[in-house]
Amino acid sequence: MKIAIYPGSFDPITKGHLDILKTGAEIFDKVIIAVAYNSAKKGFLPVTERVELIRKSIEGLDNVEVDSFDGLTIEYAKKKGAKVLIRGLRAVSDFEYELQLSQANSALCEDIRTVFLTTKPKYNFISSSTIKEIYVNNGDISKFVSEPVYKYLMDLKKNTK
Repeated sequence: MKIAIYPGSFDPITKGHLDILKTGAEIFDKVIIAVAYNSAKKGFLPVTERVELIRKSIEGLDNVEVDSFDGLTIEYAKKKGAKVLIRGLRAVSDFEYELQLSQANSALCEDIRTVFLTTKPKYNFISSSTIKEIYVNNGDISKFVSEPVYKYLMDLKKNTK
């Protein structure tokens, strides 16, 4: 069975992330979307909430599992028996960073490959950072995130007023 890991912070998960995840699920037998704890960043949403929102957003993708992890992605991938890391690209500007990350992972473990997947053009400009900026400034994020994420964020805003 070909297992792929799709790691990231997904803070929050966007329709662009979900588009890449769906493509990965068509290619690989099993995809684990893995939410990384990043000690260098203060998260917008707690990791447990991100995991739950992803679960609610992927209903119908039977070969996708949601998990979280701490530490090096490559070590997590080895532990899960994965042979592939999925990385999403929106624009050429993402490529340099992603290439360096891929090469570092390859240096740590030659047996695990990185596959770059692109999102549909209509999602190219969407990032979690953009979503957060629109959200905190009371803009409409409904077309950029799944229904469960949108509902959660609207409820969060309502309850913090």
